[in-house]
Amino acid sequence: MTGRTHLVTGADGFVGSHLVDELVRRGERVVAVVRRTSRSQATRRFRNLEPATVERLAGLVHVDLAGPDAVSALVAADADVWFHLAADAYVPASLDQPASVSLANVASTVAVLEAARAARPEHLLVTSSSEVYGSHPRAITEEDALHPSTPYAASKVACDRLAWSYRNSFDLPVTIVRPFNCYGPRHVYDVIPIFLVKALRGEPLTINGTGRQTRDFTYVSDTVDAFLRLAGLAPAGKVYNIGTGVDHEVGEVAAAVVELTGSRSDIRHGPARAGEVLKLLCDATALRAATGWTPRHDLREGLRHNIAWLRERGTEW
Repeated sequence: MTGRTHLVTGADGFVGSHLVDELVRRGERVVAVVRRTSRSQATRRFRNLEPATVERLAGLVHVDLAGPDAVSALVAADADVWFHLAADAYVPASLDQPASVSLANVASTVAVLEAARAARPEHLLVTSSSEVYGSHPRAITEEDALHPSTPYAASKVACDRLAWSYRNSFDLPVTIVRPFNCYGPRHVYDVIPIFLVKALRGEPLTINGTGRQTRDFTYVSDTVDAFLRLAGLAPAGKVYNIGTGVDHEVGEVAAAVVELTGSRSDIRHGPARAGEVLKLLCDATALRAATGWTPRHDLREGLRHNIAWLRERGTEW
């Protein structure tokens, strides 16, 4: 145990809940920041946070991070290490409602930065995204140009650069984290969870476009491990990619899902998605050099774990 208190925004989200679980498992003090709803406040029941985890939290903050009370609520949490993971991260939503997605992501990040400016935590890790890069023909380093291809990606560029500006202007102890295509239990959108559920139901898997587009898929426990290793570094305003260094075609993923689930699902092709990134491949050299991190799961192993988890849940999916 470090003796520090860790604050996690987006604590009931996909990656956030896994991060909270691991921190609690290690015996750390955790303040979970979750979206305010009447149901969650009244019942203390959440989509991803298990009741046993909730009972072990040092604090639970229900707040709209884009609302007027966010800054004071975060400051009052009195935490030492902050992980900002909260975001409206469903890319298709940003194509239908670009203003609301952009405003939510930017406003919540500004609130976190303003709160950190007032509270002065030891370390603030701000979650960006590999989507900020757009398509690149080779492995992407942190120095590569940012070419966001969707409104969601553009909103994450804004959050990413706001974090850097607060480091530069106000000397905030910031680290910027750019994860590549995280997947695993509790994820409900993006290509892998959609394919897995459809395959388990025996429904057709529809690939948007040719299926030749590639992603660097990183299993969630490996992503969480990287976050925690980065939290142990001295904050110096640096940017770190999290990814395996291996990319896979979406068509290849569909075939692997059908094989590993034993499904009879057909694989079909539909129209290409607007703003589709053609290639995302991570160069995580900086992360490895700074922390010694390496991914423990290749794609097929991660898929097997994900399939086992879905099968344990039975008809819930």
